[in-house]
Amino acid sequence: MGKYVILLMFATLSLISCNNKKNSNVDNMAINALDTMNIDAISDETSLYLIVGTYTGGESKGIYVYQFDTVSGNSKYKNMIDIVNPSYLTISKDEKSVYAVTEVGDGEAAANSFSFDKKDGSLKSLNTQLTGGADPCYIEIDATGKHVVTANYSGGSLTVFNVKDDGSLTAASQVITFRGKGVDEKRQMKPHIHCVRFSPDGQYLFANDLGTDKIHKFDVNKESSANYLKVGTPSYFKVADGAGPRHIEFSPNGKFAYLITEMSGAVIAFSYDATSGNLSEIQTIQADTLNAKGSADIHISPDGKFLYASNRLKGDGIAIFSINQTDGKLTKVGYQETGIHPRNFTITPNGKFLLVASRDSDTIQVFQINKESGLLEDTYKNIELDMPVCLKFISFN
Repeated sequence: MGKYVILLMFATLSLISCNNKKNSNVDNMAINALDTMNIDAISDETSLYLIVGTYTGGESKGIYVYQFDTVSGNSKYKNMIDIVNPSYLTISKDEKSVYAVTEVGDGEAAANSFSFDKKDGSLKSLNTQLTGGADPCYIEIDATGKHVVTANYSGGSLTVFNVKDDGSLTAASQVITFRGKGVDEKRQMKPHIHCVRFSPDGQYLFANDLGTDKIHKFDVNKESSANYLKVGTPSYFKVADGAGPRHIEFSPNGKFAYLITEMSGAVIAFSYDATSGNLSEIQTIQADTLNAKGSADIHISPDGKFLYASNRLKGDGIAIFSINQTDGKLTKVGYQETGIHPRNFTITPNGKFLLVASRDSDTIQVFQINKESGLLEDTYKNIELDMPVCLKFISFN
């Protein structure tokens, strides 16, 4: 009986609109009572390491490591390392290195390198290099493991680093600064680079500029350490005025790309030509229907059937779309409410779970994915952590 009372309390609390941590902690209390169920059902054979970046203005101190069971959905804490505002992470292909931004203003904004030990999930700091651009909010490593790129939001720039044999970073080899502005006088008075992503074949790099409504395109020169990125042809793709491009995701088959726009709350679908590196818009569909201007992250299920897009500031949650396997177009099939401010989320490689970093609820929520419908079901197996904002997986063995 007590279990059902707790569930009723949580359902009631979830209907209350709240925008502060005091209320979100009450939500967490309702969830806590369910966290103890099957807590020991964690197997090394079916586990991954979950690497979590945080904002460190409160209780969190850096990057946290958990063991996450991809069959049961249970987890346990393993390790952590101190670092200021590691708001975005990327993992080398061989999983021996982790890279994180330090999202702060000019002078201390940086990219950080760590070695990762799978024996105990520990991180060891290798070195730190300045980005030369304020508030880096995204970091990406190429498939060769030889180059790391950051997107510097307030700096309106991107920075390229070469990777040494031990995984550490050289000083910046390129800092590319953008110009221009958009139509929104509050948020688009200058460039704001929010994401950098390599194409599936690694031949191109795309940089999303929230401030000018452009996706900048670069050719990748794999043979050059000094001039790794060269302005592409065309140099950018324009989206609707005031859209605010944020994150981009490629389909598993490499034929399509999907952009989440923070300010207009839309998902823009593109066909992708791997030969030219060109994007051609084929559809725009709303993820945020409340005009909250806070859409955030976007990911596709491993089987390529469903796309998920997170929304913040009003009606916080995940919009769910099915993907037409022939033409790449989207159909909205559902919406899952989450905790407050779902800045980032990730999907397990087996496609069973979707984990949401609900920043202002101080919670990583674990949802089970219905592989037939794409819909999400809350498992209530939350991980409580102050201000989680980035989730990445590393294999356990």
